Amino acid sequence: MDLSQGSEDLNSISNSKLTEEEASKLADELSLKLSEGVIPGADSDSLKKMVAGLGDQRGALRLTFAKSLGAIGEAALPILCNSLRTHENVVVRRASAKTLNLIGSKAALPFLLEAFLEDDDPVVLGSSAGAMATIGPDALQSLLGILVNPDCTPFQVGLINLALTFIGAKAPEALLEACDSPHAEVRVAAISALGDQIQALGDAKAMQRLLNAMDDECSEVRAEAATLIGKSCDAEDVQHLLVAKLVDDDPQVRKNSALSLMKLTARESIEGLSKAAESEQDEGVMKVIEVAIKILKADDE
Repeated sequence: MDLSQGSEDLNSISNSKLTEEEASKLADELSLKLSEGVIPGADSDSLKKMVAGLGDQRGALRLTFAKSLGAIGEAALPILCNSLRTHENVVVRRASAKTLNLIGSKAALPFLLEAFLEDDDPVVLGSSAGAMATIGPDALQSLLGILVNPDCTPFQVGLINLALTFIGAKAPEALLEACDSPHAEVRVAAISALGDQIQALGDAKAMQRLLNAMDDECSEVRAEAATLIGKSCDAEDVQHLLVAKLVDDDPQVRKNSALSLMKLTARESIEGLSKAAESEQDEGVMKVIEVAIKILKADDE
């Protein structure tokens, strides 16, 4: 589907508005149609009015307009994608992204990516990431590609990680391939997203890839793996790996390993933690180790 068709006409919505009375009347009409199972009209004028309604300050009305456009589906994609990228009202841009999430069409992916990279509103970014997560595996490579962009912000990284977690179970093999990416940023995100595959699906391949990540050349990957192990594994299976990382070159890896031993109630690791404490020079790591020892000893009594 070519969503650029009719762009001159669509550009006229960039500052479109409805009065409160117009919005209320239209919302009532649309609510009635939806309740009767009737799909609203998809002519140009109707679509413009519904998109303009997405800017209404009343949340209930915005939801009605969003549901109506969502019911229309792909016929509403061109105007929604255009409003996401060009509308001067940030409320409309936010609602457009959320409505595209309802539709879940991969045809909107290029526009969602542009909004995620270029819009300055955090809600638009979050809703665009959510819509891409709904699109699923088709959005995976695009999201991973953003991570290697030097201008990618920590906020965007966090949103991508959430989206990848949602997508991961739908594209397990692609996520495992990402774990072997030459880019450390991608490996970190991919490892972080393995949790659902391991916990919900019992994916043995994902579990092995997580364990392998404990020896990754990048300390951020090792640190992420240490954290996820604490959430996804049984103590008897992994405590030896975590104890070994208590002497890792990177303090964050050491800290995360101690935290995971504590979360797993790995009582047999007390000796390893105590030995690590004897040589630990980092004050922050030392505090975590001491707390872990204290809690594990208390649980062992």
